Amino acid sequence: QVQLVESGGGLVQAGGSLRLSCVVSGRIFGVNVMGWYRQAPGKQRELVTTITSGGSIAVADSVKGRFTISRDNAKNTVYLQMNSLKPEDTAVYFCNLVDYGPGKSVYWGQGTQVAVSS
Repeated sequence: QVQLVESGGGLVQAGGSLRLSCVVSGRIFGVNVMGWYRQAPGKQRELVTTITSGGSIAVADSVKGRFTISRDNAKNTVYLQMNSLKPEDTAVYFCNLVDYGPGKSVYWGQGTQVAVSS
């Protein structure tokens, strides 16, 4: 059973920084994509950034230049460094794993709240 557990959310002033972590437990096959999504109140969940097991990164335009994704495969952990935070970054942030083993499997964490005050 694969589980994702996020941490690192909180309340920060505009212009501040936070680092989110997501630890993955359970068996993961070699080829996978890990990512961060977010959902603000009354809005749909949206992609923030992803990183493949090979290290390729995709970033939403809204956070480009401010957010950085990284992963430590030895620790089965993915990170999201968020700098220059804006009030519009306020949302619940979810960790996501797509495992391209025998049959595609998708997993989600429980989410961590990020609130940015102006």
